[in-house]
Amino acid sequence: MPSTDTPLLTSLRSPRVVAARRLAKRSQRGKERRFLVEGPQAVREAVAFGRLPGSGEHAVVEVYTTQEAAERHAGIVEAALAEGLPVLTATDEVIADICDTVTPQGIVALCRFIDTPFDEVLRARPKLVAVLAHVRDPGNAGTVLRTADAAGADAVVLTDASVDLYNPKAVRASVGSLFHLPVAVGVPVEEAVGRLREAGVRVLAADGAGERDLDQELDEGTLGAPGAWVFGNEAWGLPEETRALTDEVVRVPIHGHAESLNLATAAAVCLYASARAQRSPGGCRSNA
Repeated sequence: MPSTDTPLLTSLRSPRVVAARRLAKRSQRGKERRFLVEGPQAVREAVAFGRLPGSGEHAVVEVYTTQEAAERHAGIVEAALAEGLPVLTATDEVIADICDTVTPQGIVALCRFIDTPFDEVLRARPKLVAVLAHVRDPGNAGTVLRTADAAGADAVVLTDASVDLYNPKAVRASVGSLFHLPVAVGVPVEEAVGRLREAGVRVLAADGAGERDLDQELDEGTLGAPGAWVFGNEAWGLPEETRALTDEVVRVPIHGHAESLNLATAAAVCLYASARAQRSPGGCRSNA
């Protein structure tokens, strides 16, 4: 249960509540380098993330929970207290005020930024990377991040033209996956593609304009090497200048009558194709 020596948050004018509510704005998140995580799954992963490399500070600053949620998710509360994190009880009204969702689940964590410098991503010699270039929809960004996590990708890169990683909808759509793998943010697409290629990573642009399709890549066994997929804007895909930076432009074949696939679905197909090829005999992960 929440510590008894912390105050009950009842006022919407409380400095804590006002400060948390301001994090709805990207500029304020950037200034404070803090963001909010809503819901039991995401808060659980935030607490489990532990301390940030270098600073030694925990990723979580403090946890806010209603009494009912604290009882329902006692394991999360106990884990937070075991890490020495403040857990504050709040009213339903306070939780609703600081949350982005219409029906909050009663538990929220205030977190420090956790993105990873791109240099560190490259030093780890990644074998599978998702690069989000010009992706503006936060729900799509969070879903692709979750998909990359599920496919076993080593990192995700959000270019400087993409949505903010810490947008509440992106955080929510990732369902805690942003705490599972390195995510680099604000990298110019030219730098992301160029430096990945220099690191020996084959960079593929996922785009309907590709002359090659995913079936060809699989049939020819070219996906087994370390690779990165570049995914573009939901409405207009990747601009020609971005496609020109990559090693190959690859389309997902449409065998039925659908006009196209949405971004998250196409990303899932591509990432899982690479993950499977890399784990097959001869793939870059087959002897791992």
